[in-house]
Amino acid sequence: VQLQASGGGLVQAGGSLRLSCAASGRSFSSYAMGWFRQAPGKEREFVAHINWSGGSTYYANSVKGRFTISRDNAKNTVYLQMDSLKPGDTAVYYCAAGRFGGSSSPRGYNYWGQGTQVTVSS
Repeated sequence: VQLQASGGGLVQAGGSLRLSCAASGRSFSSYAMGWFRQAPGKEREFVAHINWSGGSTYYANSVKGRFTISRDNAKNTVYLQMDSLKPGDTAVYYCAAGRFGGSSSPRGYNYWGQGTQVTVSS
């Protein structure tokens, strides 16, 4: 599976962005998908994950109520809608695919996209 993340950019605090992650391959619908982020000088941090069908989602406490993960298996794409953005959300955002269900650990994923930069100004 190859993953291509897009949709990052510069936004003011309180604004919104929608990230997309397009996957190649025919087995996309069998993978759980996750979003992680990494700020400069910090470890990669879990943001959200979604199971293969889209029926189950899980969020980090820091984004719960502001971010929404979703997927469209017909389009081989997973999304991250980010609302009420804060300067602390500034990071490179990565999407990842995992064979064995959703996980909040990077070790639970087999494939990673290249990342897309999100910058939130105050």
